[in-house]
Amino acid sequence: MKWSWHLGEYAGIKVYIHATFLLIIGWVLLIHWMAGQNLVHAFWGVVFTVALFACVLLHEFGHALMARRYGIKTKDITLLPIGGVARLERMPDNPIQELWVALAGPAVNFFIAGLLLIWLLFYETLIPVERLSVTEGSLAERLMIANIFLVVFNMIPAFPMDGGRVLRALLATKLEYTRATQIAAHIGQGIALIFGFIGLLYNPFLVFIAFFVWIGASQESNMVQMKHALGGIPVSRAMITDFRTINATDTLSRAVDLIISGSQHDFPVMDNGDVVGILTRGALMKALANFGPETLVRDVMVTDFQFVNSHDMLETAFTKLQSCGCYTLPVERNNELVGLLTTDNVGEFLMIQAALHPKK
Repeated sequence: MKWSWHLGEYAGIKVYIHATFLLIIGWVLLIHWMAGQNLVHAFWGVVFTVALFACVLLHEFGHALMARRYGIKTKDITLLPIGGVARLERMPDNPIQELWVALAGPAVNFFIAGLLLIWLLFYETLIPVERLSVTEGSLAERLMIANIFLVVFNMIPAFPMDGGRVLRALLATKLEYTRATQIAAHIGQGIALIFGFIGLLYNPFLVFIAFFVWIGASQESNMVQMKHALGGIPVSRAMITDFRTINATDTLSRAVDLIISGSQHDFPVMDNGDVVGILTRGALMKALANFGPETLVRDVMVTDFQFVNSHDMLETAFTKLQSCGCYTLPVERNNELVGLLTTDNVGEFLMIQAALHPKK
């Protein structure tokens, strides 16, 4: 994700923090300074914020490590001002496995809240909740309440929260997966409407949550329907066969000529008949601005890329396109480059299929 800083790595999962996280720190410093008018008060506000986002990070690792048990890798985890995002390669196909992956995150927060409660009871420092505020009260107790809130919020049965995936997984044990997703998405959108209505009357922040939930439900439903439509169709039926390649020793000016003369965005980079990289349009434009048109392609090409086989199913290839965060995948057959698969031509293939075989 752009504008993210690498914090470290655990269990092979890279952790990033988005630059906008600084906005949260600034806001926390401001409200604590206004409440206490001293640096110590502001410092403990930042400590609480960092501790809270550490709990969010553990929540995401709960998802990631549970997914690993089912052979699903996690590319990375990014901390954002609105929470954390664990980029799993895919969700489990088995509904029960998806259920456990979805529950693993909230379970971590529930466990943390339980430990904090035991600590507070042991030291007899638990105070009435009404005496707590964003800036006042025991750090441990505020952190316990925050973890309970994370459990409750994430278990709302609506995408993209964990509760939406729990609901879909339970429905999928009895219904076809696409149908289960549609029902869960509709329930989520209904909850979004309720949140939006209440928000207009009492709390504008609920309107933001309603919008977030509505979009998340729509995206999840559309994504699953698309994957379902691609099932059983080989990549060879949708791949681009009229494409251009570029040599590793060519200059960027050659790539510019190819882009201007056609509609291709990304180019497989060849060296002695083998594909050794991908020259993406984004990398090309950045290199042109920084180094000029005489730069060699091999110096700016992407070498960390994935192939698909022409006999692979489009559903699998589409999942790979999503997980790699790329626009183009080279297609091979018998170790020979035979085509390209892009997000655009997958979408165009689906539109053609819909026109040829309209639903009745």
